[in-house]
Amino acid sequence: MDINFNKNEDANKLLLSELKKKLAKVHVGGGEKRIEKLHAQGKMTARERIDFLLDPQADSVEIGAFVGEGMYKEHGGCPSGGVIVKIGYIKGKQCIVVANDATVKAGAWFPITAKKNLRAQEIAIENRLPIIYLVDSAGVYLPLQDEVFPDKEHFGRIFRNNAKMSSMGITQIAAVMGSCVAGGAYLPIMSDEALIVNKTGSIFLAGSYLVKAAIGEDIDNETLGGATTHCEISGVTDYKSEDDKDCLTTIQNIVDKIGAYTKAGFSKKEAAEPRELQEEIYGILPKSRADQYDMNQIIERLVDNSEFEAYKNGYGESIICGYARIKGWAVGIVANQRKVIKSKKGEMQFGGVIYSDSADKATRFIANCNQKKVPLVFLQDVTGFMVGSKSEHGGIIKDGAKLVNAVANSVVPKFTIVIGNSYGAGNYAMCGKAFDPRFMVAWPSARLAVMGGSQAAKVLAQIEEATLKRKGEEITPERHAEILSKIEASYDAQTSPYYAAARLWTDAVIDPLETRKWIDMGIEAANHAPIDTPFNLGVIQV
Repeated sequence: MDINFNKNEDANKLLLSELKKKLAKVHVGGGEKRIEKLHAQGKMTARERIDFLLDPQADSVEIGAFVGEGMYKEHGGCPSGGVIVKIGYIKGKQCIVVANDATVKAGAWFPITAKKNLRAQEIAIENRLPIIYLVDSAGVYLPLQDEVFPDKEHFGRIFRNNAKMSSMGITQIAAVMGSCVAGGAYLPIMSDEALIVNKTGSIFLAGSYLVKAAIGEDIDNETLGGATTHCEISGVTDYKSEDDKDCLTTIQNIVDKIGAYTKAGFSKKEAAEPRELQEEIYGILPKSRADQYDMNQIIERLVDNSEFEAYKNGYGESIICGYARIKGWAVGIVANQRKVIKSKKGEMQFGGVIYSDSADKATRFIANCNQKKVPLVFLQDVTGFMVGSKSEHGGIIKDGAKLVNAVANSVVPKFTIVIGNSYGAGNYAMCGKAFDPRFMVAWPSARLAVMGGSQAAKVLAQIEEATLKRKGEEITPERHAEILSKIEASYDAQTSPYYAAARLWTDAVIDPLETRKWIDMGIEAANHAPIDTPFNLGVIQV
């Protein structure tokens, strides 16, 4: 290994160390004192509940661990958006679990909480996955109610989705393991089956204090809406549990009886590890996002037996396309090539840039994968489409539009891994969040923005300096450096993978060595949902 490999490895392992530290902090939720308070009440934390519910030793992935990071500081923060979402296995059946974290503002709903819950339901709907709700929430966080309650993608959409999933035959099971108040009370009752934990679970549209204020009735919360009330008087809930573990065990027994699902029929064979060492990814991926590397070397360390069947090899080389298997599943890979290439015509092509020929190649490959029912995996390290008179005269916009059209109309499941840069229209063409990948995850080395940091900072600095000059301020070299430095720092923070993950632009920031697991579990989830829509590119400029 050369010195650059070692430098790259050190840099990427430092990024990985930062990821692990951030995850450890997130896993504490609202803090140790609040965890102790829950335990004193005889309750488990949201993460403890999920860990007990899911099959031990089986794979699982967490959606949105970094949601809310750095947000709502004036309100005390909202770690993981106050709700934990995991995909795992219950009695061998793949499910998605949504658990309110009562250590974070008593499980109250912030705006990002609603967005994360809707993302969990979206995953369940797209993949026909059973969904389990572990409810323990004080309801909408009132200081931010205007950003949580009334709009289309706000709190109410949860209940609309409950109804839609029920009509689609998607299993929904809800366990009331703490507070379940006001509008939130509809969620468990709109599920197929509802459980409630004795003495700690409660369901009511209005608590005892509000009842007293509204109609003058004196009543305690347990009598108003506790487990005995709803299991023996109102009939609202179906199962009464003595404690958290009893409740979770009942859920396991219910899930165990769910029948087999109709499969989409994606090709799968026995899984094999890559022949090339996966750990070498850390040394191959450059320390600097501007440096070159060969994406083929990354692919060889992600696919079974390191076997990759390249499509149109030698043509449109700034995008790599080809077939492989990951954990046994057949996949079509569309990846940005990051090294500078000399084309057969003798022209130099920059790494990470999409050219007309590569856009054309990727469009045809995506169509082929849809024809063969092969899931697509996009490996993003893209700075955008090629610009300049030669590209414009050659129809780069037309060819780029074809690629975007193919990605948008693709009916096979898509999975996006942001390895490095994800800039501008390149993000869209390589199946960014707006194009409905089943999962979109980022490596710690990722950067997401409309353009690269240095270019954007220079543009923004020019605008700010022009404004200051109009006000009569002289821009000295020192003042220019100060303005540029400030803008670069701000822009750099906004391109961080954690900034994106906090806002659910990506589902997770992951160790590169977890990529195979995410794709494996993603395709297994997608296999629950047969494809019933034919692939059609629509109208395109040929």
